Amino acid sequence: MSQLGKLYGLGVGPGDPELLTLKAHRILTTVPVIAYPSLENGKVLARAIVTDFIRPDQIEIQMPLPFSVERSSQPHYDSAAEKIAEQLNLGRDVAVLCVGDPMLYGTFMYIFTRLCDRFSIEVVPGISSVMASAAMLGVPITYRNDVFSIMPGTLEAEILRDRLSFVEAAAIIKLGRHFSKVRGILEELGLLERALYIERATLPNQQIIPITEVDSVAVPYWALILIPSNSKPQ
Repeated sequence: MSQLGKLYGLGVGPGDPELLTLKAHRILTTVPVIAYPSLENGKVLARAIVTDFIRPDQIEIQMPLPFSVERSSQPHYDSAAEKIAEQLNLGRDVAVLCVGDPMLYGTFMYIFTRLCDRFSIEVVPGISSVMASAAMLGVPITYRNDVFSIMPGTLEAEILRDRLSFVEAAAIIKLGRHFSKVRGILEELGLLERALYIERATLPNQQIIPITEVDSVAVPYWALILIPSNSKPQ
């Protein structure tokens, strides 16, 4: 019986290729197979981040995913997992590229849950957009015993309002078309003055815009709002 390949979940960071870890770079440049998500609009951000490190002889597996959160991703992940499993069964190691960190709202998690009982898996952490955004915005997130919350803007308004009503520090991710809803809730809760908006953190087209000047129609999925701690440093 041939030896099975090993599956890697590689966090490739928020966008700047120089934020790729040494370990992720080593694995990326040595595995025979790489896989990465592609959206319906043709965007392949994970691959684009590391495009200069990909060898022409590497096998590439695209994982098409629905762009709309209303559409089920399950059959797409099922199909991607089986394509990856085919390579692993042939004894080839496979690295799945994931923007940010693989285990923090990462696409790799859904591959992991489908294959973790069949193959050896190693996860390589990456810098998340939340941490990168704090650095780009130049603000500390928390002090001392502050509790930091991360929540998706896709939550229902009532749930989001309830979660934000008692936060000490927070990041609201996956904004896109949900920006207006989130902005309204922040204003209602008196958090708008503390809220900082950034999109495409660390990428060449990164933008930091005063939240009151953001065009809600133009807000991308890769945007977030950071609410840093209101505690006083000592």
